[in-house]
Amino acid sequence: MNITLIIGWVVSLALVVFGILQGGTFDMFIDVPSLAITLGGSLGVLIAMSPLSLLKTVPKLFKIAILPPKYDPKKYISDIVEFAKVARSKGLLALEEGANKCDDPFMKQSLMLIVDANDSAKVREMLDSSLDFMDERHAAGREFFAKGVSMCPAFGMIGTLVGLVIMLNNMDGGDLGKAMATALITTFYGSLFANVFFAPLETALKNAHDSEMLCMQIVVEGVMAIAAGSNPKMIQEKLEFMLPRSEKSEDGASE
Repeated sequence: MNITLIIGWVVSLALVVFGILQGGTFDMFIDVPSLAITLGGSLGVLIAMSPLSLLKTVPKLFKIAILPPKYDPKKYISDIVEFAKVARSKGLLALEEGANKCDDPFMKQSLMLIVDANDSAKVREMLDSSLDFMDERHAAGREFFAKGVSMCPAFGMIGTLVGLVIMLNNMDGGDLGKAMATALITTFYGSLFANVFFAPLETALKNAHDSEMLCMQIVVEGVMAIAAGSNPKMIQEKLEFMLPRSEKSEDGASE
């Protein structure tokens, strides 16, 4: 579970509620028409701006943000090194059995490309293209939530303007303060949904993407090194250079 996302939501919402209760009551900030304009309008525009194929993936994107898949770059490096040892001692064809047991479909596909004795330049091109396509798909998913960050404040302002128009047309001086407060609630809703909901989800998806992309890049570089007949120790050292400093092996590369 993405514990930082959950903690962030709890802390931010709790402090907002705390601030509200210091000078007012919670029911002052509950207004169904304002919520309909802000959230309903934003979701309507997001639907209008997105293809059906993307909208079908939104539930999956929520799941990825809250329960991101675990990608361990050290495990990928370890697996690549083991495959390199097999290839070095038994040849590339010996990788087929291990490749078929891979849980990661991208690693399996990458290994099978070199097992089939494809041209290295073409294999590199195919793998790089696969990463590019993955990057584009993930970017499209994040863009949905990025648009939400801008749509919610916009519809919050629309709701405020609607409220002001209604207030001015019915103004008799007696309920001016209450009417103004109601008009401003939509701006509050817009800022709340944009900054507490959509923005963190976009960032969570970006973090999940970066984690997956690093491991896929490790696979590409590792497989190409295996195809070139590189020493397993050199492959490990090369791949560990791709890790963040905090994740690099303290003991150095080993056979």
